[in-house]
Amino acid sequence: MPPLTLFERILRRDIPADIIYEDAHCAAFRDIAPQAPTHMLVVPRMPVRSLDDGLKSALAGHLLHVASLVARQEGLSDGYRVVINTGLAGGQTVPHLHLHVLGGRDMTWPPG
Repeated sequence: MPPLTLFERILRRDIPADIIYEDAHCAAFRDIAPQAPTHMLVVPRMPVRSLDDGLKSALAGHLLHVASLVARQEGLSDGYRVVINTGLAGGQTVPHLHLHVLGGRDMTWPPG
C-alpha cells in the first residue's frame, strides 16, 4: 500500500490544519504557504491523484460548489481564482487532487 499523501493525513487529522469547511465528500482548509491574502485548498476525501485520474462529474461539480461556498464565507465578494494544477509540469506538488481558491488581491494574467 502506498504511503498516505499529505492531504490524506490532514483529512485523517494526523496533521493539524485550519479546516474551514467539511462534509462527507471533501474538506477545505487554509494553505500553509499562501500565494494570496486568502488561499484555501478544497480537497476530496476520495483519493483522486489528479484531474486526469477519472474524476467523476458529480464530485467535480461538488468541489467547485464548495470552492464558491468557502470564497463567499471568506468574504471574497470582489472575485477570486480557482486553480487546479495537474501533473509535475502543471505545478502539482501533492499527488492528491486539490483546488486552490485564491483571493484578497487583484489576480494578474497570465498567471505564470
